[in-house]
Amino acid sequence: MKKLILILIDGLGEHASHKLGYLKALEKEKEAVKFTFKCELPSLSRPLYETILTGKIPVESGILNNKIKRMSKKESVFSLARKSGLKTAAVAYHWIHELYNGPFDLDKDIEVEDLEKNINYGRFYWEDSYPDSHLFSVSNRLLNDKSPDFLLLHTMNIDDVGHKNGGLSKEYADTVYNLGNYLSHYIPLWKELGYEIIVTSDHGMDEKGNHGGDSNLERDVPLWILGEECSKYKDLSIQQKDIKKICCEILEIN
Repeated sequence: MKKLILILIDGLGEHASHKLGYLKALEKEKEAVKFTFKCELPSLSRPLYETILTGKIPVESGILNNKIKRMSKKESVFSLARKSGLKTAAVAYHWIHELYNGPFDLDKDIEVEDLEKNINYGRFYWEDSYPDSHLFSVSNRLLNDKSPDFLLLHTMNIDDVGHKNGGLSKEYADTVYNLGNYLSHYIPLWKELGYEIIVTSDHGMDEKGNHGGDSNLERDVPLWILGEECSKYKDLSIQQKDIKKICCEILEIN
């Protein structure tokens, strides 16, 4: 059985993916394979978290906009891992807690440690500007302390800056470059701990700082599969809804 980290970069459009130089280096050395696909519709965060983690497109999951605050009714990577006796974790925006653990209580659910929940070990934030630097540090500590079999790391800074400045702005580009620094620092450490790693995005960002529609800037997103597992996927055609299946294959659960 392998262990897996899924890095979900909120709001990273394919048009900015070339700025992540470390991932491009891994591609060049055949230590990663990259895919580009169109995210599902609507190109909104909460519906697409559900697509990525359950394999169900929004019209199937019923999570059709960001205002729907209920638990997922579908089997997710978290629920399947838990049923298989694996340890799960997330360092993520509080919407992930709402989808897979239940209502989010700001006082009680900042830190979750509960083996009966879908996400056993959680560290949840609620400000979109919560620094990526803190997020990666907290994730690293959680990985070292709890050694979960599956961890979701969900970063919001690119999405936040994109909404404020637009997806083609210098500020957006700078935030992508900053994220690349964190990836190049932490991914080698996590590979040494024995983790397979997938990096992807939920949706992109248009020039005016919006997403939800059908334009290329809003829908074209990247996916990287790193490590030993990457070669088996390089010739496949992959869609966003396939990410859940790939995670389950790596974790050897169903």
